[in-house]
Amino acid sequence: MARNDVLIVGSGPTGLVLALWLTKLGVGVRIIDKTAEPGTTSRALAVAAHTLELYRQLDLADAVVERGHKVAAANLWVRGKAAARVPFVTIGEDLSPYSILQIFPQDEHERLLVERLEKLGVKVERRTKLLGFADSGDHIVARLRGEHGEETGEFAYVAGCDGAHSIVRETIGTGFSGGTYRELFYVADVEASGEPINGELHVDLDEADFLAIFPLADTRRVRLIGTVRDERAEHADTLTFEDVNRRAIENLKIEIEKVNWFSTYHVHHRVADRFRIGRAFLLGDAAHIHSPVGGQGMNTGIGDAINLAWKLASVLAERAPDGLLDSYEAERIAFARRLVATTDRVFTFVNADGRIANLVRTRIAPIVMPRVFRIDWFREFIFRTVSQITLNYRDGPFSQGAAGNVHGGERLPWAPVEGSDNFTSLAAMEWQIHIYGVARGDLTDWCGRHQVPLHVFEWQSAYEKAGLARDALYLLRPDTYVALADPKASVDTLERYCADCGLRIGKTREDTGVVA
Repeated sequence: MARNDVLIVGSGPTGLVLALWLTKLGVGVRIIDKTAEPGTTSRALAVAAHTLELYRQLDLADAVVERGHKVAAANLWVRGKAAARVPFVTIGEDLSPYSILQIFPQDEHERLLVERLEKLGVKVERRTKLLGFADSGDHIVARLRGEHGEETGEFAYVAGCDGAHSIVRETIGTGFSGGTYRELFYVADVEASGEPINGELHVDLDEADFLAIFPLADTRRVRLIGTVRDERAEHADTLTFEDVNRRAIENLKIEIEKVNWFSTYHVHHRVADRFRIGRAFLLGDAAHIHSPVGGQGMNTGIGDAINLAWKLASVLAERAPDGLLDSYEAERIAFARRLVATTDRVFTFVNADGRIANLVRTRIAPIVMPRVFRIDWFREFIFRTVSQITLNYRDGPFSQGAAGNVHGGERLPWAPVEGSDNFTSLAAMEWQIHIYGVARGDLTDWCGRHQVPLHVFEWQSAYEKAGLARDALYLLRPDTYVALADPKASVDTLERYCADCGLRIGKTREDTGVVA
């Protein structure tokens, strides 16, 4: 490979995770950012359970959990009165090793990622701007301007992780369909006291206000997100925290003691028409932006990065065809569109104006929602959605088969057994095979010849409960998703999958008659 195979534009969490995963996989990267220094405010906060599962691959999960704040429950208030409480720990304890909502402010998150990237020998090139690039068919020619002037560089690929105003997206000329909500929001990091300042998440619905309270690591510090209504919304540039409506804050009897940071913003909902054109890719906010409902934005960008990283590494190592890179768009754009549609509906509900909307939000919701949140399947549905563990690529071009309740393209179900689990081997960024029960002799021989890791788990009832099939074959991608599920654990089926997809999944380069 060339010294710099991939140019990464933008050093937010998406760009940093892409750089980390590519570097770990042996791909040379340059990561640039036009800003002089990392962000110093806690923009995105929530780290989803599935993100923590993937962070095991670089030993990041424990660090995030240790440095962040575990949110045990979410609380719904209506006009200052408690309406419902959802305990995350109990509803997710059989679904993920991280049955929590993890709060880890983006500025601290970025510092951790930069620290890990520098340990691998890669530094973010600050004050360096992408001026433009051209796709020459077999490489990218990029023009950069840094502290030492302009330069031209050649790269195999360019990854646009450069936010909503992406120069990469502008250069490839793809559309960015969607719009902007008219409502103005404020965000404030404050030190406060009162009943809701208890380390849990709180949301209050009101006729005039929407207020969300996110706890930070310090028990007295919280992030407030609320609406700015009436004529004050027309003066966003000059607003201060003293100007926002205090109705919801007062209803919850919160005492604001100090304001550390305050800003206003409009919420956008857009998805790029394409995530890949030629040798250029879009990730994170450059590809999709949406309502912050559910804390999905940063996690989705990180998911983009991990999905693309192993595919770029495979193609650059000539272990997969270029078509594997097309699957990045096919898999991620479908999820982004569903996410924008879902958050749009929730956003519309909590912010709709008018008598009927207020009636539903403040009269009907307090009666219906406590009852709904007591239903186990609904609580589990909320956890699965917010944690992103339901995200799947079933319809993806490299997903095949089904065994038990698990289909190709789905996340491998988590199954804890006697103080351990079936996720330990997923820390390795490699193709691997899982068998729950007994592995066939010819499959064991095949894995030995092709140096494909084979993990055999003695059959337990916990695996059946998780939806796994006894003695079935599960071929797992380097990003831990199931690529192929075969109830017969057939070597012929495995070989046919590899040949049809053009994949070399073993650790060796020797061709022994099949592409593996």
